[in-house]
Amino acid sequence: MRREVNEKATTFRALHENGLLILPNAWDAASAALVERAGAKAIATTSAGVAWSLGRPDGHGLSRDEMVQAVARIAAAVDVPVTADVEGGYDDLAATVGEVIEAGAVGVNIEDSKGDGTLFEIAEQTQRLREARAVSADLVINARIDVYLLGAGAPEGRLDEVLARAAAYAEAGADCLYVIGLSDLEAISQIARTSTLPLNALAFPGSPTAAEFEKAGVRRLSVGPLVAQAAYAVAQRAAAELLVEGTCTELAGGVDYGTLNALF
Repeated sequence: MRREVNEKATTFRALHENGLLILPNAWDAASAALVERAGAKAIATTSAGVAWSLGRPDGHGLSRDEMVQAVARIAAAVDVPVTADVEGGYDDLAATVGEVIEAGAVGVNIEDSKGDGTLFEIAEQTQRLREARAVSADLVINARIDVYLLGAGAPEGRLDEVLARAAAYAEAGADCLYVIGLSDLEAISQIARTSTLPLNALAFPGSPTAAEFEKAGVRRLSVGPLVAQAAYAVAQRAAAELLVEGTCTELAGGVDYGTLNALF
C-alpha cells in the first residue's frame, strides 16, 4: 500500500510540472467517478460539497472523521490520484494529514484562514505547514492563501502580502500555491513569475478561460464547490418544475442509470 501511495503521489506531483492540471472538484464517490470518466487526471475534493452532502455547513462544519470517510470513499472509487481539501486541518493538522493519507489521498489543500474568518499570521501558518510536511515527504501540499478571498488588509497591499506568504510557505515545504479569490490575470502573472511554486487558480462563470489562466502562468485550475452547486441547482429546478407544472423537463439529459451503476 505504501508503495502505491508513493507512486500516485509522484504521478500527481508530475502533473504540476508542465501545462495546466484541471481539477473539476468532486464531493462524493459518484461525482469523483464521473469526473475521472470525463478524463480528469486527478481528483480534488471540495470541502463545501462534502459538507453539504452530509448536512453540514462549509467552513469547518465537518468533523475530521466525516471528512476522512468521504475521502476514503472517493479514493476507493477512482484509479487516479486524489487530493483532499482539509480546510484548516480540523484543530490538529498533522493528525488530519495522517488520516487522509491512510484514507488514500496523496495531496492536501490547506487554508491559511481560521474558522472565524481571520488569517493565521505568516509565522504560525508556516509552522503548521512544516508540521504537515513532517507527516509525509511524498504528500503534495497545496497551500491556500486567503488574502483576496477575505479581503484582508488594504487593497493596495494584498499582492505584497500574498507574495510574502508565498515565499514563506514555499520555504516551509509547500508544493503548490492556491491564491483563491483572485482572477486578475496581471496579478496572477506576477505571482506566477515571482513564486518558485506552481500556482493554483479558481475558475468560475465569467472568469478567464483555462487557456488564459495557463498563459498567465497558472499550472493548476480548480472550481471549488461550483460543480456541486450546479448539481444541486438541477435538483432544485427539477423539484420545483414537478411540484408546480407536473412535468419533468429538467430531468432530461441526466447520466444514464446503467452508466452510473457500472461505475462501482
